[in-house]
Amino acid sequence: MKRYNDKEILEILQNTPLKALGKRANEVKQELHPDNIITFVIDRNINYTNICWVDCKFCAFKRRVDESGIYILSFEEIDQKIDELLSIGGTQILFQGGVHPKLQIEWYEDLVSHIHKKYPTITIHGFSAIEINYIAKISKLPISEVLLRLQSAGLSSIPGAGAEILSDRVRDIIAPKKLSTQEWLEVHREAHKIGMKTTATMMFGSVESDEDIIEHLSHIRNLQDEFGGFRAFILWSFQPSHTPLKAQFPHLHSASSNRYLKLLSTSRLYLDNFKNIQSSWVTQGSHIGQLALLFGANDLGSTMMEENVVSSAGVSHSMNMQEMISLIKDIGGIPAKRDTAYNILEVFK
Repeated sequence: MKRYNDKEILEILQNTPLKALGKRANEVKQELHPDNIITFVIDRNINYTNICWVDCKFCAFKRRVDESGIYILSFEEIDQKIDELLSIGGTQILFQGGVHPKLQIEWYEDLVSHIHKKYPTITIHGFSAIEINYIAKISKLPISEVLLRLQSAGLSSIPGAGAEILSDRVRDIIAPKKLSTQEWLEVHREAHKIGMKTTATMMFGSVESDEDIIEHLSHIRNLQDEFGGFRAFILWSFQPSHTPLKAQFPHLHSASSNRYLKLLSTSRLYLDNFKNIQSSWVTQGSHIGQLALLFGANDLGSTMMEENVVSSAGVSHSMNMQEMISLIKDIGGIPAKRDTAYNILEVFK
């Protein structure tokens, strides 16, 4: 498989027609997945708190400590959500929250340990890089120790949330209080060092340039070369409604489906060391999510029971397992339910 350099991939992104680009990306996907299996996972997104001090300008979900509508879920409330997930055959919780200014490592250890012991069949895929980074700071611990302690308590893997665009020029505009590019990469590098897998994401459609996008892809490809610790790449579009960034830049609008598919195909060509690329139907809707499977994606992602962050920005799409199976079969794929580690649990022929 060809490895493109940054100049080559920028030329491809800017000058290759969408249909031709999608065809090339789909050919690469078929090389990596010749069995024509397209996977999905049944999980629930649990946001344990909406309290956050970081003030990202693209987020409509967060609340400050002194605002109305703040919450921290009790263990009992979390248990109820997991019970509901198990009742529909779920295997994973995507567990994230705001960056709470006061919660320290012991609170997170107790919570993860409680879930892991009570629900041993549920995989805990949780805590973004900035959550891990802040837990380390407030607890006065190295990031490596925080990760080891959470891993020991039952944390399985870390999602790629908080990456946005890994260009400090962009980050200084959209999330000046958030981690720098190198700090985000450090958390994932430390996780990979202890054998903890993670995912990589990219949020496009705010104030980034094509060059910023290539810089982002270059950072995660380089880290993947070091440890192979990323299980998948997920690309999603910024949803501007109800966000402070929209107020600051009124011209911002949701990215087009054309732009999404073009970036997805480009990512498949450039990220030659990523086996799995997810379709982002949560932001794009089910039909573009389905089309993404012909533009380089091999995974339809999650049924995403209870999604709160994107819906807070005014975009709400939902899909159940049967709908996913139908969408995959409709394009000639073989649907398969997977777990967090991309092990196939059931094939639907």
